[in-house]
Amino acid sequence: MEEHLTSLSEDRALLGRTSTAERVSDILRSRIAEGFFPPGTRLSEDSIGGALGVSRNTLREAFRLLTHERLLVHELNRGVFVRVLTVEDVEDIYRTRGLVECAVVRGLGEPSHSLDGLCEAVEEGRRAAREGDWKGVGTANIHFHRELVALAGSARTDELMRSVFAELRLAFHVVDDPRRLHEPYLARNRQILQALQAGDKGEAEKLLAVYLDDSLERVVEVYQRRVSAP
Repeated sequence: MEEHLTSLSEDRALLGRTSTAERVSDILRSRIAEGFFPPGTRLSEDSIGGALGVSRNTLREAFRLLTHERLLVHELNRGVFVRVLTVEDVEDIYRTRGLVECAVVRGLGEPSHSLDGLCEAVEEGRRAAREGDWKGVGTANIHFHRELVALAGSARTDELMRSVFAELRLAFHVVDDPRRLHEPYLARNRQILQALQAGDKGEAEKLLAVYLDDSLERVVEVYQRRVSAP
């Protein structure tokens, strides 16, 4: 926890002179998505507020915003915790992903859009795999899909999926073998990218739909086993 708070204090510069609850929530959401705060973690107002240099009221408002996004939960007389997802939550996350991500690919116009972000995410995943950093591969995978959604050029869609991907990270934390979960998608992300580079959005959507179905099945299978364990 201490090392994460030290790292979190480095984000203070992102607040600038216009420190707001929205910007604090952006930072905390990103930290949750990157895996710094696992499910079930109690978030200390004093520690986090001190690391970011923000008031208690500002931090509480940021917590409220993230609770509304289903990333945090407030427990009476205990404090604020990073939410632990249910299997139903995981299924709903993937249902949303399928509706949004496939629609983005289907709605792409002529291949004039930049795929640089997708290329960078694929390389990020390959680099993490070479280093044996399988949680890093999971992060790169989320980056890939975030860049995929960004191809729609819609700020509203980006905002919607930002919270969905942060929730997805909470599900990944329950997985006891991140390599087994994430490694197969290195090649599958590359296949989707290659289809888009070739201008074949129909093939890209087909690959993506199968990808999401397989990923849901794998995550739910692991999730059910772990959350039902004593």
